[in-house]
Amino acid sequence: MGEVVEVELFVAVLGASSYTYAEATRTQTLADFTSSNARALAFFGGRAERDRARPAQERGDDSRAGTKAGMQRTFAELGRHDRTTILPGAPRGRRATKRKVEVAVQIAQRWILARMRNETFDTIGALNARIARADRRAQPPR
Repeated sequence: MGEVVEVELFVAVLGASSYTYAEATRTQTLADFTSSNARALAFFGGRAERDRARPAQERGDDSRAGTKAGMQRTFAELGRHDRTTILPGAPRGRRATKRKVEVAVQIAQRWILARMRNETFDTIGALNARIARADRRAQPPR
């Protein structure tokens, strides 16, 4: 049996439709977080007119998401690359927006991860392929 490695669950949700994207990622570092956001944008169909990314706002040093200057610079570059505008979220977050994200995380945990609780994966790629299959079944039709 191989080494057990804990991973993080990244969840992104579209505000109007509640359409959700989920994937496993190794850490919550800036590099992994930015890569997950880029894959989420691609999943949702490419570039969005605007992307409200709360972590793009300037915050103090946060080891899970990188330093404030690194976060701002990285998300600005991501926005330029995808020809979109990254708008920082409200400092305290709007209640409706926060509820949507919390519900999306609950759905991912209950409908996606719960189906896989007794499964073992050799790679993070295999885990994400399984999450993608489970995620499609958990989504409302578009």
